Amino acid sequence: MSPRATRPAVRIAAGQGFWGDWLEAPARQVQGGPIDYLMMDYLAEVTMSIMQKQRARDPSLGYATDFIPLMERLLPDLVAKGIRVTANAGGVNPRACADAVLAAARKRGLTGKVRVGVVAGDDLMPRLDDLLGRGIPLANMDTGDPLSSVRDRALSANAYLGAAPIVQALSQGAQIVITGRVTDTGLTLGPMIHEFGWGAADWDRLAAGTVAGHIIECGAQCSGGNCLVDWNRIPGMDDPGYPVVEATPDGRFSITKHAGTGGRITVASVTEQLVYEMGDPRNYITPDVIADFTTIQLEQAGKDRVRVSGVRGRAATALLKVSVSYFYGYKAVGTLVYAWPDAYAKAQAADRIIRARLERLGLRFEEMLTEFVGVNATHGPLAGTPAADIPEVQLRVGVRARERAPVERFTREIAPLILNGPPSVTGFAGGRPKVEEIVAYWPALIPKTEVRPVVDILDA
Repeated sequence: MSPRATRPAVRIAAGQGFWGDWLEAPARQVQGGPIDYLMMDYLAEVTMSIMQKQRARDPSLGYATDFIPLMERLLPDLVAKGIRVTANAGGVNPRACADAVLAAARKRGLTGKVRVGVVAGDDLMPRLDDLLGRGIPLANMDTGDPLSSVRDRALSANAYLGAAPIVQALSQGAQIVITGRVTDTGLTLGPMIHEFGWGAADWDRLAAGTVAGHIIECGAQCSGGNCLVDWNRIPGMDDPGYPVVEATPDGRFSITKHAGTGGRITVASVTEQLVYEMGDPRNYITPDVIADFTTIQLEQAGKDRVRVSGVRGRAATALLKVSVSYFYGYKAVGTLVYAWPDAYAKAQAADRIIRARLERLGLRFEEMLTEFVGVNATHGPLAGTPAADIPEVQLRVGVRARERAPVERFTREIAPLILNGPPSVTGFAGGRPKVEEIVAYWPALIPKTEVRPVVDILDA
């Protein structure tokens, strides 16, 4: 199918790569140069369970609350410049998030000037029993176990929607599209489909838009942040430029950033992001298309500009991925810092002591893990034997159990080592360890026919 473009090119800027990303990035993207869309990605697998707990405590919550003050700050510029926003900030409560954005619009005197599209239908929690009862097992993709084995402990269950409902919201005039769990790449692909009129079977172009979304979904991770190649020579990381996709109807695109910003966009930095969470490079599976990453061609097309072409795609599958979180048990982590001389030996002795005391108390844990930060915490036991005069070592001990009681007792046993263990403790980081609930991840698949996205358009 030939593209039906409404404009010759579109510029989509990444503003957030996760919930907790740099709050100045969206403003710099909107104010630092011309863009057509601002894409903001907030959701990781564990984020959904956090938001579900928030909504359980307060029905008006369950979304990325950072998104609201950002929108209140940026809405005048967004309206004046005609910039549209796609964001999965809605979490498990996209309608409440949209209502909060509309309230911010009214507060800024923009009544009647902001339309918000709400994409829902991904939340499967209210339907779990029905789905299981009808023989849809939602089996764990890693173990094959049916979800019924942990159903009573499930905290959240969300299907990954694709770009289609985002396109629908944009076509109905939404300036800001707020979604629940959609694919990270869909937030970028959706605007491209809308602008260029790509068809549902335009596999190569859909794959190209998916690759573009994958490159910018983690924000500055493709423009200098967390970059291994010459990391100490990347300029201006106190003010990094977040990436911008410049796409054309034929599926080709470039990755760049605003002039005058820090960071660096090179073939190396883009390649590092491409292999991030890639899986099988020939089968990058999304609800919209299967992209073949081995076909991607990268070219340095100028300073801070990488041209991407040649992307090939295949028909999407008949399934959607489902992310389920469930309560697993309890954990606690305690730390002590030992100073020179014999820092490592002291930390090792402290570990032996606390293990012996816990065993004497008859405490049993599903797992007990010790790390010596500064020696083997990053690279494991293969890091080698440290020098005898290593200046400091942090002992970090963690325990995990299905029941709370043994974990609670562990938290009371590590602090006494300050006075009744090896000498030279210089830091008891964070005080007495806290018992935390463990939220485990359960990946599953569901037929697309079982999930029906819903799009609503709201007006300020």
